[in-house]
Amino acid sequence: MIDVNGIRLHIAEQGEGPLVVLLHGFPESWHSWRHQFGPLAEAGFRVVAPDQRGYGRSDHPEDVAAYSILHLVGDVVGLVHALGEERAFVVGHDWGAPVAWHTALLRPDVVRGVAGLSVPPPFRGAQPPLRTMRERFEGRFYWNYFEQPGVAEAEFETDTRATLRKLLYSASGDAPGAGRPEQALVDLDRGWLADAPDPEVLPGWLTEEDLDALTDSYARGFTGALNWYRNLDRNWELTAPWQGAVVSPPALYVYGDRDLVPAFPGTPELIEKLPELMPNLRRKPLVLPGCGHWTQQERPTEVNEALLDFLTELRD
Repeated sequence: MIDVNGIRLHIAEQGEGPLVVLLHGFPESWHSWRHQFGPLAEAGFRVVAPDQRGYGRSDHPEDVAAYSILHLVGDVVGLVHALGEERAFVVGHDWGAPVAWHTALLRPDVVRGVAGLSVPPPFRGAQPPLRTMRERFEGRFYWNYFEQPGVAEAEFETDTRATLRKLLYSASGDAPGAGRPEQALVDLDRGWLADAPDPEVLPGWLTEEDLDALTDSYARGFTGALNWYRNLDRNWELTAPWQGAVVSPPALYVYGDRDLVPAFPGTPELIEKLPELMPNLRRKPLVLPGCGHWTQQERPTEVNEALLDFLTELRD
């Protein structure tokens, strides 16, 4: 447990050497990086993965406003310093990717290199994102479902283990129809999980023990995690001073070709432009065939190889 910016963060740690901070997404925990600890530590890196605020054994502030992007970036910067370092490599997946990208954007002096999995770097739109999606999809986009206090909690906490099993499987490359943007739309009468496939047998990358560990991490419910989504418009307001700024530290972006996030309208065009928008992108975005949303869990070998190439080059 580490004290950071007035809250306590639970971390997992392995290895010695240059610090690498691994940031998980939703609905995950530090455990989503289980396949990265050994290889990165053996290669001479100090690997730290926190349960981010609102998740797992870390503190869950009650105030919704305590989950803004500035708080989340502050947690990363504070964690690096609390671990006795001035700089670190920062790697994020899903929600962890925007936190990693924003840490590199707002505090490039702290970031030796940044890598994002699934979610590309955020380039600020013309209007608040929750409003944009509400107008575009008549309130059916999952962000808007999540922003309503207590609604998603009521659905997800009825059977936490079943919720996590359905969410993980339905967004994986193993699910039928994976990578379709319509997966992000909610049946407002029946809930988001009503038509989600529920596998009789878990895919090979996810064991019953993994699911048990993840379920335990949600013993305090989903509110802390969902509060991240409830700050999307606030984040848009808070990041106005960085409109047009670029991510300057060395960068890497990896995603699966069956992931719904990179397939969402407008995102493929953004990915095509990343070499122009990110001056220190070290290679073209790496696409993993057959991989869904859970990049480092579904394709640990390829992700570890890409990360090690990236980190080792910058360390040397």
